[in-house]
Amino acid sequence: MHLTDSHGESLKKVTQNYHIIAIRAFLKYLSKREIKSVSPEKIELGKQEDRHIDFLESNELARLLASPKGDDLPSLRDKAILETLFSTGLRVSELCSLETDKVDLNRGEISVKGKGSKIRLVFLSDDAQKANRAYLKKRSDADTAFFIRIPKDQRFGKYENLGLTPRSVQRIIKKHATRAGIVGKKVSPHSLRHSMATDLLRNGADIRSVQAILGHSSVTTTQIYTHVTDSGLKEVHKKYHKNKVTES
Repeated sequence: MHLTDSHGESLKKVTQNYHIIAIRAFLKYLSKREIKSVSPEKIELGKQEDRHIDFLESNELARLLASPKGDDLPSLRDKAILETLFSTGLRVSELCSLETDKVDLNRGEISVKGKGSKIRLVFLSDDAQKANRAYLKKRSDADTAFFIRIPKDQRFGKYENLGLTPRSVQRIIKKHATRAGIVGKKVSPHSLRHSMATDLLRNGADIRSVQAILGHSSVTTTQIYTHVTDSGLKEVHKKYHKNKVTES
């Protein structure tokens, strides 16, 4: 297997592993048809480096969520997007594919189709429900998409397929991160997903529940967040371990 791309650059470990997975699948195909080949079990995935997790500190998150101001439709939409991303941990693709009939604001639930077309429920906080109600009340269009692009003239009748694209959502997040004065880190829709998962784990949620909310097929993927929450153990150690021997 080639470990470099067409430009001679080394392939990332994750890319190499994608190739290895494809080779394994082919070898399993041969094995099922009793065609002599190398056993797929003998081909191991390469060890990947720990992923770097970008998440927002509580003060940064508060500033970001407070950034959209005003009762105009674009501001109300942006506020609803930010609150929804942090409350649910949705992937940006999942957010953009949301349709209005999949969002139950009375129950505070969203039925979302994730990777592999798997359906899961995610949940809206009180703040997210409030923001989404205000946003929907302001809308005058009949588009089925939950989050929409807004024409400059706000005359929706002549437009179809108003659903936002992932790139549009990324631009919205970046704009409000700049307004919130968040510097030195890349803030994206995924940052809010990371922040939600980290917040849940830091506040005592078990990793299996977080896995279900995020829609991870394997708990191994969810475990990347434990490296972040482990930093809180230092404070526990400092608080309860006084570095002295108790006399008996």
